[in-house]
Amino acid sequence: MGETQVTWFGFLMEVLSAVFEWFRDPANWSGSTGVPARMFEHIYISFLSVGISAAVALPAALYIGHTKRAEFLVTSIANLGRAIPSFAILAIMLPITIRMRLGLGFWPTVIALFLLGIPPILTNTYVGIQGVDADTIEAARGMGMTGGQVLRKLEIPLAAPLIVAGFRTALVQVIATATLAALVAWGGLGRFIIDGFAVRDEARIAAGAILVAALAIAAELSFGLVQRLFAVRLHR
Repeated sequence: MGETQVTWFGFLMEVLSAVFEWFRDPANWSGSTGVPARMFEHIYISFLSVGISAAVALPAALYIGHTKRAEFLVTSIANLGRAIPSFAILAIMLPITIRMRLGLGFWPTVIALFLLGIPPILTNTYVGIQGVDADTIEAARGMGMTGGQVLRKLEIPLAAPLIVAGFRTALVQVIATATLAALVAWGGLGRFIIDGFAVRDEARIAAGAILVAALAIAAELSFGLVQRLFAVRLHR
């Protein structure tokens, strides 16, 4: 093992040991700046943002997928969502919300995360509804079902696994990006990372990153389980 490898290995072990001690310190688990409070802030802003995204994207995608109208909007919004970085949206919204007297931190972050959450929910829901077999829909209409009944009783249940997958993608992306809230004077788990950089505390930085990753993985696994349950129910 070369000298450089030994140096990096030693540094890595020091950081891991420091992170372990950081998590053991009771001071990091209490008060408004402790892990539980920061975790709650992170979950709150993430779920709120995805909820607002769903309130906008879900009805629009159901309508577009069911009626086959304005389908170009799905592609346009999906491509736009991939093209514009969330940090750029955050930077744009910050002076706007300040001018509107909405304050720093919370609302710029919510708006940026809301826009980030729209494309996966919109795209997956549209693809799921649009992909329902046309012959099945025609048979349902032939049985006297109205358009609304076809959507509620046939298209949405059949598209449910894809719809849930869209929510899963949106939530994981939002959780990971919500760390940016700390850059505009709000809380969340990103505070550990930003504050750690400010004082050159590698343990705090690594601990914040681990917590964000753990939360994103938990969301991924939870929604993955829900998606599988819908898929199993669909194939029964």
